[in-house]
Amino acid sequence: MVRLFGTDGVRGVAGADLTGQLAMDLASAAAAVLRDTGAFLEADQAGRRPLALVGRDSRASGEFLEAAVVAGLAGAGVDVLRLGVIPTPGVAYLTRDLGAALGVVLSASHNPAPDNGIKLFGHGGFKLPDAVEDEIEAQLGRSAGRPAVPPADGFGRVTDAGAEHDRYLQHLLASVTGPGQVPAPLAGLTVVVDCAHGAASAFAPRLLQMAGAKVIAIGAEPDGLNINAGCGSTHLETLSAEVAKHGADAGIAHDGDADRCLAVGADGEVIDGDQILAVLTLALAGQGRLPGNTVVTTVMANLGFKNAMKDAGITVIETAVGDRYVLEAMGAGHYTLGGEQSGHIIMLDYATTGDGLLTALQLLATTARQALPLADVAAVMTRYPQVLLNVPGVDKARVADSPELAAAVAAAGQQLGASGRVLVRPSGTEPAVRVMVEATDPGQAHQVAERLAAAVRAAG
Repeated sequence: MVRLFGTDGVRGVAGADLTGQLAMDLASAAAAVLRDTGAFLEADQAGRRPLALVGRDSRASGEFLEAAVVAGLAGAGVDVLRLGVIPTPGVAYLTRDLGAALGVVLSASHNPAPDNGIKLFGHGGFKLPDAVEDEIEAQLGRSAGRPAVPPADGFGRVTDAGAEHDRYLQHLLASVTGPGQVPAPLAGLTVVVDCAHGAASAFAPRLLQMAGAKVIAIGAEPDGLNINAGCGSTHLETLSAEVAKHGADAGIAHDGDADRCLAVGADGEVIDGDQILAVLTLALAGQGRLPGNTVVTTVMANLGFKNAMKDAGITVIETAVGDRYVLEAMGAGHYTLGGEQSGHIIMLDYATTGDGLLTALQLLATTARQALPLADVAAVMTRYPQVLLNVPGVDKARVADSPELAAAVAAAGQQLGASGRVLVRPSGTEPAVRVMVEATDPGQAHQVAERLAAAVRAAG
């Protein structure tokens, strides 16, 4: 059976793959599995019902899926705070800060509007481990078709909690305005922020203004259907054009649920997650705030990032693709900074998951402290030409087992030598296989990538 949970929760087409029934059953199963852990046990011992938080991005389908999740939790005897539209990391933070037993987010991140997903955070605001997700899937199978049993302690109560949004924003602001820091660290900066018509729309412009920036917001008029449509972190050309139009100092782009951040300099040049991570790594190292002088990233990190870290004497730990794996490695080594090229940056001093608003704030504050253009600050690493191709409609299992493809990958690696590299992997969030090639020569990178993409199609 295909695993229900991918690298970032459960995801699919709303109403088809991800139905209201599945959302309700999944919420009930999560409550049943977690009943004997952490805050669930604490609530039982204190004679009260456990608490769950539910938030969503701006997709129209989030409304019925939210209702289904709330019904599943309340029906299982869990009290629910309904947060409404809020960034994913906002739910993670509030789960921790309010001592909730569970946090649930309805979002498909950077995917188009017809898709949606369910992400689960445990007590403390961290994503659930694979083993717990597996047990929730097993519980779904065990409870399928069985009549529901009313909870012994009564049904959960549901409360709207939009007022908690300010708690999240104030927490983020404190990361750059705390003791020993200036009260308006972004004063003098003009910033264009693209909210992808998503969860950042009511949060990101306000946060940057609170930090002192002059803010021009685009992609901040969600209608339930326009999330990620020609805007946000997957369409940076829109942001680049607006930065040039307004003569802004920088541009910030979020995805639909605002757990990632990419940037654009005043010259329109894109600054990706590797460059952002490099800037933040060197800034923290310079302040003596980088434990073990180590940063965690994934196998997708650009060679330029690795070379820049090597030159700075900083150790780089690589993981599989997915912020959950970055977080696992950070926890195992007690490191506080990690991230992905896609713009998922995790700063454990302030957050338990990737937070695009926090990343933007920290990047811009670092830029302001250095009194340099963002492009100059990001020049701490030289980005190698990188080609990334998605090959949809193939059997990912057959591709993984293909000896012909393995031989093609080995040959490509030999051809590129030490000045490049190849990575072919199945997507964890889409029905596709990704081909990545880096080389000092862009033309060679494209040529090798196209050849490998053809080999993937032949194998699948």
